[in-house]
Amino acid sequence: MVKQQVHHIFIFILIIGSTVFQSSCGASQQGEEERAERPNIVFIMTDDHSYQTLSAYDDRFIETPNIDRIAGEGVKFANSFVGNSICAPSRATLLTGKHSHKNGQIDNSTSFDGSQPTFPKYLRQAGYQTALIGKWHLRSTPTGYDYYDRLIGQGDYYNSDFIINGDTISSDGYVTDVITDKSLSWLENRESDQPFALQIHHKANHRVWMPDTSLLEPGGPEPFTLPDMNAAEGEDQVPGEPNKLAGLPGTFFDEYEGRTAAAQQKMSIIEDMDVVYDLKMLDEEGELETKYRDMYANGRYANLNEEQKEVWDAYYDPIIQEFKEQRDQMSDVELARWKYQRYMRDYLKTVRTVDDNVGRVLDYLKENDLYENTLIVYTSDQGFYMGEHGWFDKRFMYEESMRTPLLMKFPGSMSTRTEVDELVQNIDYAPTLLDIAGVEVPGDMQGKSLVPLAQQADEEWRDALYYHYYEFPNAHMVKRHYGIRTDRYKLIHFYNDIDDWELYDLQEDPKEMNDLYGKEGYGEITRRLKEKLAGLQEQYEDTDRSTY
Repeated sequence: MVKQQVHHIFIFILIIGSTVFQSSCGASQQGEEERAERPNIVFIMTDDHSYQTLSAYDDRFIETPNIDRIAGEGVKFANSFVGNSICAPSRATLLTGKHSHKNGQIDNSTSFDGSQPTFPKYLRQAGYQTALIGKWHLRSTPTGYDYYDRLIGQGDYYNSDFIINGDTISSDGYVTDVITDKSLSWLENRESDQPFALQIHHKANHRVWMPDTSLLEPGGPEPFTLPDMNAAEGEDQVPGEPNKLAGLPGTFFDEYEGRTAAAQQKMSIIEDMDVVYDLKMLDEEGELETKYRDMYANGRYANLNEEQKEVWDAYYDPIIQEFKEQRDQMSDVELARWKYQRYMRDYLKTVRTVDDNVGRVLDYLKENDLYENTLIVYTSDQGFYMGEHGWFDKRFMYEESMRTPLLMKFPGSMSTRTEVDELVQNIDYAPTLLDIAGVEVPGDMQGKSLVPLAQQADEEWRDALYYHYYEFPNAHMVKRHYGIRTDRYKLIHFYNDIDDWELYDLQEDPKEMNDLYGKEGYGEITRRLKEKLAGLQEQYEDTDRSTY
């Protein structure tokens, strides 16, 4: 009897054990399937990449076939903007989904508060493996990452030091290649049983636009060449006279009539672009004395190794000598045109190397069966001036700096539109990354997920954007300002040591040359825009008037 009872108990235990084992295996298998279904994220951000020099948006200057692959197989956001066009604030907004006044990073001078919630922290809590490689530029230690390998400050184009999880390590080579090498190495060695979120943040195309030596062939093809001075282009062409605007942006010689803030900036190609620091005219004789010559000679140039200097000098020395021979005979217009051409050639070469390296990342994802289940994002921290209004740099709320490229290739299982025309902003990045990962978007994030918008139009989507720039005084002397942009109008208020309003009709005046504020017939639209602007300040809680 006892033996029979023991036998029955043993059979019962076997049945229960088998059931539990099967249930456990089923749950484990289901968990693995769920993990596999969650998309990976590769977020590629460049620095100061203008939408004018990305051929998915504008093919006048350069072709970017690899970056365009993301647009070709994904979504192009045609109206993508930032809320504060400067490096650190834009990066803080990406992390937090909040405007500058809410995340505390209003300019480049302060350290980012890494204790606050960020999208990498939420993804990590949800089981994602998180990594940031490249430019951080927030002064503080990155938080929310399983791994970071970051540049120190701006970093250098050549042989830059990196901080890898707290340790400073030197590198050899061109920084865009090095960041990509490091990113691919991390992908190769990551934990393969977890979904991942990798941020690849490039230094390029930041000032001083040092090209890769592989693109420096003396006498070789250049990515940009101005047409002949007599080319029949430009609205102010005088018959029989050379056209000073041939090959230049139509607003290059802007005189800023009636626009005080624009007139008082210090980011003019003609006046403020340093021929040594920016344009590499470091002559051996020391005859070209400029404000930032020593910064270039003892910093950027000195960072090159001997092999790199040999290629560098072979390319730039003939240009330097030719410039020295001709500069005394150059008119002001000819010098301006020469500076613009040198600027564009160097800048576009940095774009070319970025494009090549984006191609490397896309190829790796495809070759390793990761492409289909990965959200791939390409953007820049803000836009940039390519000579419009005679400028380089960013900061202003005008279109060239407020706009930024944004391309997304969604996982293959999602059906999306090819182009989104609604107004989107960098406060939307963090909510989008969380949403695609199946993580609930926190209520205090000020942006909205772009996932639904990528799939179908939304008539209830926002109809206006808020902007606020704070970094003044600064070397570029762009006044503090805030404003509102709708699909047609832009209203800007410059404040602090100035009290000027500007109004633009973007439909009739897309180059923003004709300030309509205070002019007859625009009183009602101004009143409505001011009312709407106040509403946005309430919505985003930027109502502390002591700050502006």
